[in-house]
Amino acid sequence: MAPSATLSGLVSRQAMAFVLAGGRGSRLMELTDRRAKPGVFFGGKTRIIDFALSNALNSGIPRIGVATQYKAHSLIKHLQHGWNFFRPERNESFDILPASQRIDEVQWYQGTADAVYQNIDIIASYAPRYIVILAGDHVYKQDYGVMLDEHVHSGADVTVGCVEVRRTDASAFGVMHVDEQDRIVDFLEKPADPPAIPGKPDHALASMGIYVFNTEFLFARLREDAEDPNSSHDFGRDIIPLLVKGGKAMAHHLGRSGLRSGPDAEPYWRDVGTLDAYFDANIDLTNVVPDLDLYDRDWPIWTYSEMTAPAKFVHDEEGRRGEAISSLVSGDCIVSGSKLRRALLFTGVRVNSYSEIENAVLMPRVEIGRSSRLTNVIVDRGVKIPGGLVVGEDPELDARRFRRTENGVCLITQDMIDLLAG
Repeated sequence: MAPSATLSGLVSRQAMAFVLAGGRGSRLMELTDRRAKPGVFFGGKTRIIDFALSNALNSGIPRIGVATQYKAHSLIKHLQHGWNFFRPERNESFDILPASQRIDEVQWYQGTADAVYQNIDIIASYAPRYIVILAGDHVYKQDYGVMLDEHVHSGADVTVGCVEVRRTDASAFGVMHVDEQDRIVDFLEKPADPPAIPGKPDHALASMGIYVFNTEFLFARLREDAEDPNSSHDFGRDIIPLLVKGGKAMAHHLGRSGLRSGPDAEPYWRDVGTLDAYFDANIDLTNVVPDLDLYDRDWPIWTYSEMTAPAKFVHDEEGRRGEAISSLVSGDCIVSGSKLRRALLFTGVRVNSYSEIENAVLMPRVEIGRSSRLTNVIVDRGVKIPGGLVVGEDPELDARRFRRTENGVCLITQDMIDLLAG
């Protein structure tokens, strides 16, 4: 269900979205050995970054820039293929902004604020009145237009998007204290002992990595920050704390602009920065009514879609029947005489006969050999699983061969499979 309409679509039309997509996401382990976290596959068809980009597009923001850095080829290729429909004649633009030593010959992006600072000239050429800074590595649906309206009407120097999280998880985020008017009175970046929300001792108010500024105000702060030799040139560590202390920083709660899957549902937002969180968010999509609605035509998630043949299920005999229960199966998949249960298959997966796959995230072009049994697994792109492999039944054996998480999920890469053969 979409939130209430923004007060003025003109505010969104005067804005530019700047997506920070340069981080590795090291907690995803080998899953980000060859790609940045925003470029990791999610949900059967999309990449993680598609959610922030789709939110901007659906919110009516006509100009988007994406800053990339760590192992960006896969991400850039996806952006070129899937996000090339912006039209200059409609005052739209989509810029991919790799770290390219634009300030001097040795300086790459030094931090999130520096990534914006190094592209001030490009942003200024479009003359946006407002700029929405976005993290490219979270999964959620949000109407940024509502947040922009609040920012304009409050007269804030910065408006920070925030969400309630469990206090035990809050150390991974910037954490805020706010007053009765939602003015931020304190901002702590990744505190070891996160402060609780008053009246909610088990929860904290975390930054979503979303910041709204008036563009000229932000440019001035970025130039000051660039000249500060003691700064780490980061929004969470430097820019936002300074504005909390010496300016007007306002908090915008996701509950006011986040989309819901139903009238009684909470707005969906997930940090999929660990293997367990990534696995859970993908497998949750196999539920009868998942918390994240990918079927909402009013707020679609845009992405690159290959031209593929339909998915196919073949063979119908006892012990060799192609079937899927509570699963998502993308185009060009062939399930041949095998059983899927709570599985999510990306494009072009092959599951050969007599195999049993349960609680599994299979990325594009994975091939499962005959008579394999895989349970609680994430299989990286293009991996060829040898026939007869069993994963998910012997924890000690799994931990010796693959990356096994605290929750018993195994990440399988081709390098790990090759070591088995060696």
